[in-house]
Amino acid sequence: MTMTFNKSMLAIMASFLLFGCGGTALVSTPIENIDTLPLKTAELTEAEKKNWGHLDLLTDTIPGMSVDKAYAEIIKDKKGKTVVVAVLDAGMDLTHEDLKNVLWVNEKEIPGNNIDDDNNGYVDDIHGYNFLGDSYNEQLEMARIVALNLGDAALQARAKENLEKDYDKALQNKQRYEQIYQAVKNADSDVKELLGKDTYTKKDLATIKPENEAMMGNVGILTQMLTIKDSISEVLKDLNNGITYFSDQLNYNLNVDFNGREIVGDDPYDITDTNYGDGNPQSRLEDESHGTHVAGIIGAERNNGKGANGVANNVKLMSIRAVPNGDEYDKDIALGIRYAVDNGARIINGSFGKSFSPNAEWVYDAIKYAAENDVLFVHAAGNSSQDLDDPKNPNFPNDQINNGPEMADNVITVGALTSKYGSEMVASFSNYGAINVDVFAPGSAIYSTMPESKYDFQGGTSMAAPAVAGVAALIMSYYPDLSASQVKKIIMQSGLSSKSKVSVGGDDNKSMDFKDISKSGKMVNAYNALIMAEAVSKGKLKL
Repeated sequence: MTMTFNKSMLAIMASFLLFGCGGTALVSTPIENIDTLPLKTAELTEAEKKNWGHLDLLTDTIPGMSVDKAYAEIIKDKKGKTVVVAVLDAGMDLTHEDLKNVLWVNEKEIPGNNIDDDNNGYVDDIHGYNFLGDSYNEQLEMARIVALNLGDAALQARAKENLEKDYDKALQNKQRYEQIYQAVKNADSDVKELLGKDTYTKKDLATIKPENEAMMGNVGILTQMLTIKDSISEVLKDLNNGITYFSDQLNYNLNVDFNGREIVGDDPYDITDTNYGDGNPQSRLEDESHGTHVAGIIGAERNNGKGANGVANNVKLMSIRAVPNGDEYDKDIALGIRYAVDNGARIINGSFGKSFSPNAEWVYDAIKYAAENDVLFVHAAGNSSQDLDDPKNPNFPNDQINNGPEMADNVITVGALTSKYGSEMVASFSNYGAINVDVFAPGSAIYSTMPESKYDFQGGTSMAAPAVAGVAALIMSYYPDLSASQVKKIIMQSGLSSKSKVSVGGDDNKSMDFKDISKSGKMVNAYNALIMAEAVSKGKLKL
């Protein structure tokens, strides 16, 4: 699964250390030279934080996709065609208040009768299919390669080297976070006792006159923590989440002795072994939030007075549970893509990725099958802060194997933007590459749906991909005559370019021209995309 670690955790760790502990021009474009805009210096309001990906660069000085502007000025009251978007991901909360009314329904299947009524090979697949059974925690592929001796000697050696390095790093990070957690917890307890109150502010801390070095350290630590979060309880929660994150890596993802697949009952390395899984892609755990969050970005019911608005207003979301807490299996992804295509999806969102793929050809064949059936595949670029054009940094699946020509014309790979236009607008975690990344879209601190009808912020290229899938769904809804390949080209060519130099790879000292970090050199813009789509649809513009 494509994931990124909580940004505030990195800030907390850093703070704690201080205390010693190319294409066709648009016929019409809304912005001619965005680089003359004044940079936004004010903090985002709460409303802007929850909706920044839909805002407009010219109006709001925020590098959103102009979604709100597109609805207000272009879509208005137009009636579009419903588009089925497959969410190939972790399970989805099918009962969520903002998703339950936009779910794809297999009308040919009778719920709960344990019969494959429509003869599509899948029993009781009412809202999609679950290829994971009751499993969720999983190894990374490199741990499987080492444990099962998959591939040739060179692949095994590379996997072993990476596994040992990542295991040591995860162990060190877990220990470090445990130390920080205990230090903050102890400081919090001592200050509460000194102040005689259960809650306190930075002003309260400023009134303390430490009588010893220990209390001076406590006040310093807590004061710094409160510059990152509003309360120490939030800091402790995030630190605890960090401990859980690294514990999962050690116990499951990087553990060669763990086998999360055995309860499924299939051979995950046999593409012909297809009699597994079930028709219930409902998320199994509250922590299994990734698929629900992604789904909301694409198509959470708009303007219903509830937590979040999806990008697209005429979608039906097909849930395909195939991405665990760990690396996805190539077989599940390949079969999931084929399931989506065969059951009417026009777009497949793939917010996942991995650096090892022993059966990548199964996935490539499925992507080609999607292309043959005019289905767009939107893929997250990954969160390793790497240049994907470097052969040492693979991110599977990719439509340009070894930097060669595209194997299919239906794949669009998406990097992540932050809400801050200028040198910091590329998310520090986002991968990039002039060959292997197509576009950039909002992906940092995105507000969307969470299990149990909740809402929260998550960040990653996993959030940028569904933003683009939503824009693709808008185009297909209002211009259904356009092919998947045309929609891909429209999204890439209609975006906003920038002359800005941007920091990449999470390194403030590493700067590149924004136009050079993706194939298009652009950030996705729904408003422009719809303008171009109409021109192409009416034959006024050739791609």
